Amino acid sequence: MKKVSIITTTYNDSAALRKTIAQIKAQDYPNIEYIIVDGASKDDTMDVIREAEEYFGDRLTWLSEKDKGIYDAINKGLKLATGDYIGLCFDQFASNDVISKMVAIMEKEGTDGVHGDLNYMDGDKIVRKWRNGQGNIRTGWMPGHPTLYLKKEVYEKYGLYKTDYRISADYEYMIRILKDNQVKLSYIPEVLIKMAHGGTSTNSLGAYLEGMKEGHRALRENGIKFAFVTDFLRILRVLGQFVRH
Repeated sequence: MKKVSIITTTYNDSAALRKTIAQIKAQDYPNIEYIIVDGASKDDTMDVIREAEEYFGDRLTWLSEKDKGIYDAINKGLKLATGDYIGLCFDQFASNDVISKMVAIMEKEGTDGVHGDLNYMDGDKIVRKWRNGQGNIRTGWMPGHPTLYLKKEVYEKYGLYKTDYRISADYEYMIRILKDNQVKLSYIPEVLIKMAHGGTSTNSLGAYLEGMKEGHRALRENGIKFAFVTDFLRILRVLGQFVRH
């Protein structure tokens, strides 16, 4: 049975970490390696980690030390991961069989990774629906990053996240591995993740504009021609995701 490594980064948010751990525990896939990377929190995060250690035993690996931001923390987790497939978890799985479905379709289709749909949530209310299906990165398409799980070999071949990006290193990484269709992804056409609306890239106009600027830089650094066209198409896709109430 393939091993799946799931990475959570955290800093001074023990309540959110406790909820995330409960999400991992509820998954019905039996071969999960869980990795927690803590940025030397000053709250009771270490107590939560020790509680998780009692449940997961040797399936839990954790690290607590200062980092240089979220992407540096993610990279530390990636270096610790020993699973066949690797993903991140900061949000809520839509069901307890998400990981099982991901592994099953990747094994069936022989792909390098998998992604699916996600909902952005404001409490119990859906405010944005990510339904991008399959596509080409040059047309403004991209997978929902919280739903993206990849083979370990992808990280070994294409490297880690660039830590000189503050907001959009995840987008840059997806461009890097998908720009020439060199990494093949399976797609699950159902909601896999429920994500709290208002992440780093969307919690203010300034952050959104910085994210767009970094996104344009990522396109140019990866040799995408007519990057402004891709920027525009990406904005149109995002606008189409918002739910009108």
